[in-house]
Amino acid sequence: MRVHDRTSLGPSAAEAGRTAETQKAGGGSASRSGAAGSADGDRVELSSTLGRLSQAIAAQATGRGQRVEALAAEYQSGRYQPNSEATSRALVAEALNTESS
Repeated sequence: MRVHDRTSLGPSAAEAGRTAETQKAGGGSASRSGAAGSADGDRVELSSTLGRLSQAIAAQATGRGQRVEALAAEYQSGRYQPNSEATSRALVAEALNTESS
């Protein structure tokens, strides 16, 4: 990927070397599947693993949305009875997990 910084007078030696390495490494592979490029030579390649991850996240978001809708319906009808013990345990467990990360 090239970055054009118009505020500087020119690339440093390290930047020039990185640009050359990037051009050598990526040269001529824009026609492969999963690659998208522009007229300026920028290109992005996404792996199949990233595609599967994206699908999993979308599926989880859909399932979560459905659960929220079901809980909202229970609440509106007056049938929602939260379990305060389970909620507090989950909050403490989550807090302990985020502190150790």
